[in-house]
Amino acid sequence: MTESPQNNTSNPNSQEVTISSIPIEFVTEEEMAFIEAAYAATSSSLYSSLSSSICSPSRFQGKTRPMQSITLFSKRCLSGSSELDIEDSSNLISTQKRSRVAQSFLQRFRRERGLSVTDVTGSEWCEKKMELELLLGNRKINKAMKAGLARHVKLEEEVVNKVKVCVQSVEDTWAVKFINFITGVNQLLFEGLTRELPLVGFVKGVCLVGVIDEIRMSEKGSARGPIIVDTKTRVRDSLPAEPQRRNGRLQLMCYKYLWDTLVTDSFPSRQFFNLFSLDPNYILSEDIREKIANAGFPAKTLDDIVGYYRNTFSMLPPAHNQLLLRYELQRDQSVLGEDQFAYNSDWLRKQLQVSLEFWLGEREASYTPEEERWKCRHCQFASICPGNPNPYSPRGSTSSNPSSPSR
Repeated sequence: MTESPQNNTSNPNSQEVTISSIPIEFVTEEEMAFIEAAYAATSSSLYSSLSSSICSPSRFQGKTRPMQSITLFSKRCLSGSSELDIEDSSNLISTQKRSRVAQSFLQRFRRERGLSVTDVTGSEWCEKKMELELLLGNRKINKAMKAGLARHVKLEEEVVNKVKVCVQSVEDTWAVKFINFITGVNQLLFEGLTRELPLVGFVKGVCLVGVIDEIRMSEKGSARGPIIVDTKTRVRDSLPAEPQRRNGRLQLMCYKYLWDTLVTDSFPSRQFFNLFSLDPNYILSEDIREKIANAGFPAKTLDDIVGYYRNTFSMLPPAHNQLLLRYELQRDQSVLGEDQFAYNSDWLRKQLQVSLEFWLGEREASYTPEEERWKCRHCQFASICPGNPNPYSPRGSTSSNPSSPSR
């Protein structure tokens, strides 16, 4: 996740932008709360102990220089107030109108911002938990999760400098996301590595968004494609159980699927504009136009920016077939292990189909498999979930098996 290095912002519509050639991440209101909590809960000693040789591969550390990036950090949420309405009251489930209850979770909670890769991995972990999060409120952020978020902020700051930009509309918000991708790809091509790279694409007519933790150019040449990497932090000095590793593999495969689809099929801009009722001819804020002009790609409208997004992908190769999960110990950022695995398109398609069935309301939420019910011991909804075999037992520590996959 990314975070503004300054907390004294006075303009509520201020956001941060990527200039020159570098990556960026789109930060929603929920994500911003996570980041703020991470900084508040993580001691300065955590940062002082970071080793640059561990933070990133040495072959890239020497070549990569800090760049400027665009990031949203305002309290404005792209999804508007639809999600907040549900979180504000504990009895809304019984008072919602019948027509709204009949809507799918995608329509009720993700209609204005799209489905995220985190949504896909969250439902794979446990659909019932995801359902309860949507209906009763967002997940609680524990100390381990805050430390993981802070670690990702630190990793991004190694290669990204943020610049504030004023956002005045939803069109501006989406434009910033696309600009972040364009500048991030520029850094990838010229420096060999970038972090927190946003993606916007479609899966079976559903808008899917995500932020790639890290992407590197292959040392053996770009013809083999860039390598997608994700760093997971661990409280204990042990590798996670298979369900959590499986969830991480799903995350990276989703990123590759999005990347490859955009490379081969191009971005369906008309479908995108229609889905979110956006005006492609909307004139972007003066601040955005000025900063991107200085960055070397002048544009006036959202359609201009989307055109750059499409053209950028037309010049890129598909992502490498090998994906990499790195596991670090939170205490000192030492590497616990790496999980390099091959992309499996058949398995991913099945996983996406199952996830979309849940999000599109084609079936009821399923419970986690019997053999994985240990997850219930660490779930904040354990006491009210019908699928929990021991609803009255105290919740366990999140040190070994967290209630959801760590970032």
